[in-house]
Amino acid sequence: MASMAVQLLGFFLGLLGFVGTLVATLLPHWRSTAYVGSNIITATAYMKGLWMECVWHSTGIYQCELYRSLLALPRDLQAARALMVLSCVTSILASLVSVMGMKCTRFARGSLIKSPLALSGAICFLCAGLLCLVTVSWTTNDVIMDFYDPFLPSGLKYEIGLAVYLGYASACLSLTGGLVLCWSSSGNRSRSSLHMRRHQPSSPPPAFNHIYPPAPLYKPPEALKDNHAPSLCSLNSNGYRLNNYV
Repeated sequence: MASMAVQLLGFFLGLLGFVGTLVATLLPHWRSTAYVGSNIITATAYMKGLWMECVWHSTGIYQCELYRSLLALPRDLQAARALMVLSCVTSILASLVSVMGMKCTRFARGSLIKSPLALSGAICFLCAGLLCLVTVSWTTNDVIMDFYDPFLPSGLKYEIGLAVYLGYASACLSLTGGLVLCWSSSGNRSRSSLHMRRHQPSSPPPAFNHIYPPAPLYKPPEALKDNHAPSLCSLNSNGYRLNNYV
């Protein structure tokens, strides 16, 4: 029962990480306007995401425009798109495999592939968390480098957006869920192998005939009555010896 609860905890942590990764991928709040230097106008705010660029007005109106050309985008933005999409796909695969491998489901119940399925789902959650963590770390480094670049105008500088922080939280949740699932799956595998060893019938001792081959059957030599040596105590009757007839 305890291992089942641990598996459910790891699965829900990984599922929360997947939801957060999906939301962070779709949100445009990856880069927001930095109000530094001469850029002190707060009536409008610019935000850039992986898929669109938005403008927020002080009146509460959002205006967003999708990126029309994929090839015209910077390479770092294209790589961030690919990594986040791959992280979401890996999280979906991890959720499906983990559901099939958990003890609370009926799929392959009592089979030996139950624990390996849960372990595979845990590894997929770990991979998804690492992909998301690499993407948000890369974006954070780019934003910080541009912010402290003295040759970049103040109007082109951005700060880290809320989607990046959400990506960090989602990556941590996915990694934690994967680690919990790995721990529960490895414990279940060790316990199942120990249980099988204890209940496995002991093999019978090897047959004696396989170690020492049986001795050949004794066949006495065929005795001939003429080969018997005459005995002094042999009985005779009417001059005939009995050993001639034996």
